[in-house]
Amino acid sequence: MTQPIGVAIVGSGLFAREQHLPAALTNDLIILRALYSRSLKSAQETASTITDHPQPDLYSEDSPSQKFSDLLTRTDIQAFIIALPIVSQPAFIEAALSAGKHVLAEKPIAKDVATARNLISHYQNLPTPLNGVKPVFAVAENYRFMPRFIYAAEQVASLGKVTHFSAKIMSLMKDENKYYKTSWREKPEYQGGFLLDGGVHHAAATRLFLRGTQNTPVSVRALTAQVQKHLPPIDTVSAVVRTAGGAIGTYYHSAGTLMNSLEWDIACEKGTVKSSGDVVTVKRVGEEKGEERTFEWTSGVKEEVRVWVESILEGRGVDGMQSAEEALGDLEFLERMFTSGERGGEEERYELQTVGVER
Repeated sequence: MTQPIGVAIVGSGLFAREQHLPAALTNDLIILRALYSRSLKSAQETASTITDHPQPDLYSEDSPSQKFSDLLTRTDIQAFIIALPIVSQPAFIEAALSAGKHVLAEKPIAKDVATARNLISHYQNLPTPLNGVKPVFAVAENYRFMPRFIYAAEQVASLGKVTHFSAKIMSLMKDENKYYKTSWREKPEYQGGFLLDGGVHHAAATRLFLRGTQNTPVSVRALTAQVQKHLPPIDTVSAVVRTAGGAIGTYYHSAGTLMNSLEWDIACEKGTVKSSGDVVTVKRVGEEKGEERTFEWTSGVKEEVRVWVESILEGRGVDGMQSAEEALGDLEFLERMFTSGERGGEEERYELQTVGVER
């Protein structure tokens, strides 16, 4: 029988509290041993929501003796789930990996491609442990574990080369939204604002549909804008993406509009796939009516946490859907759009989109 591993959650923000904490507590392969937050008050508030499991030990920077550096020395904790603000997170990831801890880090992997590359280089250059097994470094992207996106991607792959595609994600991030009311989001020190923070999910979903050598994105032209004053530096991007096979697709994302949409349309040689909310519609060439499937909503977090833990316990290394290189591809997909927007729509070339294209 597989023995569960000791895990610490690093970060006590909303997403960690509402998603990672339940995912850890309900996973029979995990023993949650510790919680860390910058402040002890925040760690205590998160721990107070645990009512039917043993209380984890609490660590914080304002604790007299139980700080992050102390957490790193715990031999009964083998793995960290890290969910911290985008700019500060890489330093914690590096420290955990250097201490030999397995890591599942929240998306995006870093604030920009350069920082992400440095982080990956740090991991690759870690000395090989005496047992010959390096810690697993995974980046969380729950959209890649949502059943509706997995199904839609499988259908796209069965219909031949992509000929056209459209991603349309439109909504309004209001200033009273609970996810907005954090200082690091109100005044972001990273590119794209919510177009990166939340938009990296939509980039991941779009790239999931563009698997295969011919479907790999190779270039982009984009325009960007800030429509809402409370959403700096930009809240809207409109991009045209070209694939290696010559397909042209559009990627529209706005966090600052009264429009409401969560849709992907993919046309292939042998049919079309449409993902709209929780409904996926597949229509093959020659069919008068498409096949429609409705999926029960799930965040995908419990699924991604289980895959990460199983990859550790089975000794098979990081799952491809959670690799740092895959997360780097998501980041580059957006960064090139933002750069093109800054340059008035000049073409930007992609270099990091080929990871996992054949999966």
